[in-house]
Amino acid sequence: MEFTEWLRRLKRSLDNYFTYRRLFVLVLVVCGLVLYSLPEFLRRFAYSEEEGTAQTCLKDRLTAFTLDIAEYNAHLQHDPQHEGEKTYVPYLGNGHFGLEASPDGNVYLKNGRTLSLPIKCLPVVDTQLSSSQWEEATVIQYVTGMVHKLQCASSGVHTTHQMYAHRSLPSIFVQSIQITNPSDFPATITFRQRGVRNWASADSHKINLPLASKKSQSFTVASAMVDVPKSNLDHVIAVTTVLQAVPELVEVNAHSSATFEFLTSINYSEPVSRSEFVAKKRETEQRAVDAMKQAQSQRSHLLESHISTWRQLWSMGFSISQSLAAESINGDQINATMYYVMSQTPYIPTLQRSELQRVLLYSEGCYGGLHTLQAQNLWTPLSTLNDVNSAVSLWLLTLEKQGCHNLLKAGASGVAEAMVLSFGGLRFSNQHLEFNIHPKYLHRDFHFRRVSYGNLTHVNISVVVQEDNKAVLLVSLDRSDKNYYACDAGCLDTPVQLGPEFKTFPVKLTEPLTSILYITYDKQHMEELRHTIHVQEINEAPAHEHHIIALHKHGHHLGGLPTLFWVSISFLIVVFHMFLIKLIYNEYCGSQDRYRVRYNKP
Repeated sequence: MEFTEWLRRLKRSLDNYFTYRRLFVLVLVVCGLVLYSLPEFLRRFAYSEEEGTAQTCLKDRLTAFTLDIAEYNAHLQHDPQHEGEKTYVPYLGNGHFGLEASPDGNVYLKNGRTLSLPIKCLPVVDTQLSSSQWEEATVIQYVTGMVHKLQCASSGVHTTHQMYAHRSLPSIFVQSIQITNPSDFPATITFRQRGVRNWASADSHKINLPLASKKSQSFTVASAMVDVPKSNLDHVIAVTTVLQAVPELVEVNAHSSATFEFLTSINYSEPVSRSEFVAKKRETEQRAVDAMKQAQSQRSHLLESHISTWRQLWSMGFSISQSLAAESINGDQINATMYYVMSQTPYIPTLQRSELQRVLLYSEGCYGGLHTLQAQNLWTPLSTLNDVNSAVSLWLLTLEKQGCHNLLKAGASGVAEAMVLSFGGLRFSNQHLEFNIHPKYLHRDFHFRRVSYGNLTHVNISVVVQEDNKAVLLVSLDRSDKNYYACDAGCLDTPVQLGPEFKTFPVKLTEPLTSILYITYDKQHMEELRHTIHVQEINEAPAHEHHIIALHKHGHHLGGLPTLFWVSISFLIVVFHMFLIKLIYNEYCGSQDRYRVRYNKP
């Protein structure tokens, strides 16, 4: 009885303090709080379970790549793939050969513009730990030209694979495997390499070569004839691979680690007639073995020289602000595409490039087409090798036909420069560099880093969208050997001398349309440009519409507030009007009899 009486008193107290309207407002507030907190609660609930040893181990291993992944200098994908992760092929190439960094990845040779001629050589070594569950992830590190495969077992044992197609030794593929066993028991690891087992047409034999430690190591030499696709002259290619012997089982003691490095040499000839095959076969075998000996002699410096060459290729670059708009091109896809194109382009060493040095420093007519950020057919998926080969072929064809053919002759360095020029329609033309893009496309921040101009000159150009939604240009010199000058569209203003500090230029719109920026070392040439750029009208480019900026910044036209906020507001408006309609109905239709009864005399 006491509990029942307590409930009655509580109800009477609530009736005194709460009317139906107050109760309705309270329910709305509670519903709003639940609506906003529910997604976060579900997310926390989903991850509330304690992570296993394998997941924790993998997360720790990935910490080293966090910065590169955040800056789109690397791509992460788990196995099995996590929700929201893009699929990019873990690809390795140096312009001489290419392969997918997986145990089932064939080696591909040059065929036309791309590395698309497969041979039945699978050099990647796989590792397996029996009776244990693995967590696995792959990181494609663009800036170093490497693929890292990370595996963690529930027992705490973890492996790290580093794979790369060496940049300055074009015949060499390197795979380094580090096994760490922090557990209290020895761990047995199974190594598996398919190699040339399924290459039935290959003629193979074994040789011994000395290692740096003066011990000999067994290698398998396999040579074969490969038909050239679509050859009217019935030509063939002589191919030779040299694979280092791989152990089947490796035991790692408790609380210890072990590192293994496996090299593969791949060499092939130019297309020749079948009658010349035997002679070419002997040549390719000798070159492949010599390349392996050279790699063995430089084994301690292989990784350092490879990374140094790749970083040199990335010294010139391009960045763009992140866009949340659907089907927009962002830094992850731009860097991935550049990586694949450079991976299928050979690197020409500086000593051999002396004759092409002027081509790299100044290339007349490159780039002459519509800036490639707006060419949607160039930004295709990169989830399979066929996708990669198609994209690379189309990119190289586009650059070649748009005036960059001389830069392509300079190898991967020239290709990187041509791609960066194409992103903004930057073009070398008659003693000056011009930024040829319509102002309407400058609704995102751009930054062109170290554009090569002259023997000792690198130009930095930035496009910054200000708070008033107007874009401005910032130009500086990374380094220079002489004075350089710049002017904006029309060159009506006095040329501005450039230096290490950024100089600001407005973005102008001319009629007819002309370039928005000109840069040259010849001041007199720039002063004369104003008389040759014939424009009828020139004005400062208008500010971009707010909904366009909002679309790229927030993924919708509604501004900075999340979509859930607007859904909640709409819900509250609908509920309020329903409540208002109910009040009006009760006032005019539902309460007449009640009032009449209340005021009648007894």
